[in-house]
Amino acid sequence: MKKVLFIITIFIATGISAQTKYQTGMQKAFSHWEKGEMNKASQLFERISKAEPTNWLPSYYAATIEILGSFGLKDETKLKAKLTKAQEFLDDAKSNSENNPEIIITQALLNTAYIAFDGQKYGMTLSGKNAQLYAKALKIAPENPRVLLGNAEWNMGAAKFFGKSTKPYCEQIKKAIELGKKEKIEQEFYPKFQVKRAEQVLKQCQS
Repeated sequence: MKKVLFIITIFIATGISAQTKYQTGMQKAFSHWEKGEMNKASQLFERISKAEPTNWLPSYYAATIEILGSFGLKDETKLKAKLTKAQEFLDDAKSNSENNPEIIITQALLNTAYIAFDGQKYGMTLSGKNAQLYAKALKIAPENPRVLLGNAEWNMGAAKFFGKSTKPYCEQIKKAIELGKKEKIEQEFYPKFQVKRAEQVLKQCQS
């Protein structure tokens, strides 16, 4: 009996240790991100993803960092290198969480990075894909504040490009903010809604 209890204790301790290691790693990666240490954050998320091969979150965050870091780049070779790497992370995340609205809208963000770099070169092929991605995400999660905000921002960008008013999308942003404030996140490290950023987008919409 003592031997059985000892074995059970070892299994429990191992499980706790593994969970704590994951939590510590994720917290450290977010800490790097907050400090602006993007490469360290991305590399750590990548290492965690390999240690947690069935968890979509580390790959998702590694992809997000690479995508965000690509905006503003002037060198297309560097842009492609970052976004190719981001796509690999996203594909890995997709393999662990199919039809996940968070991953779907991040794919749209990756496409947007290409379009922002060269609208004439990438806009024709990727704009339609983005419209499909946001439509799919909205169908899966119509009350997801990140999906609503992402879709509104995408439509605002298109409206500005064609010289149209962005006001039709203000209500969608307001709804996203309202839902974001009420949202309760149950899964640890799940993407959170950035209320302050959404409020800034709303100001741009109303201006």
